[in-house]
Amino acid sequence: MTERFSLKGRVAVVTGSSRGLGFEMAKALGESGARVWMTARGQEQLEASAESLRAEGLDVRTRAFDLADGQACVDAIREIGAAEGRLDILVNNAGINAWEPLAEATTATWDRVMGTNVRAPYLLCREAARLMVPNGWGRIINVGSALAVTGREKVTAYVASKHGLAGMTKALAAELGPKGVTCNMMAPGYFLTEINTTILARPGYEKGVSSRIPLGRWGDPEEAGGVIAFMASKASSYMNGHVLVVDGGMTETFVLPVDAA
Repeated sequence: MTERFSLKGRVAVVTGSSRGLGFEMAKALGESGARVWMTARGQEQLEASAESLRAEGLDVRTRAFDLADGQACVDAIREIGAAEGRLDILVNNAGINAWEPLAEATTATWDRVMGTNVRAPYLLCREAARLMVPNGWGRIINVGSALAVTGREKVTAYVASKHGLAGMTKALAAELGPKGVTCNMMAPGYFLTEINTTILARPGYEKGVSSRIPLGRWGDPEEAGGVIAFMASKASSYMNGHVLVVDGGMTETFVLPVDAA
């Protein structure tokens, strides 16, 4: 590993890291030398996931809390900062979706999605910045979605939340950049994770999506981890306020299925 990609001596927090993309993000940061605090709602699954990384020799710790609880978000970052004496990297990965046609949508769903996908990251960013700014160095990485740069039917609250998170990323980049803290967003497309098990079971769904991706396939979760490790490292030091879409080219191209071309 070259020095520019090393995270040795850094302390990181990754939300929603007990499984899926968050797990691979935590793993990649740990492999790059960081001490990683893995967080999620369920303590049992979180600890099991952490133990699997410890078995690989990675330095990981856990802190369970619910993103829907604003005070719990604040307390978690403050407690981790107190325990470590610093916080260098925050990866806001956790989020929720809700499928609802607009005519059937409720304000309760809107509030729940916005609370988890926007309000919680805002609180975590605020508390992390208070720890990073005094040290003159920090990396805040918000994880959005390819839907942060485009739209889709029947997921209005989710799309709005990810666009909002992208806007918050840019605002924080402007404010914190002069203080040595960068803020960027990684916006993933379709990845083969546990959360997509239900839709992957639909006949023809995986193939149909793949046919619209120039690379012709869904992403491997490990590929998301590598991107996050880069964004947290010295190698990304001049990247700030950027939304980095990682979707195999899906949102930047117009691809038709072969039989429709």
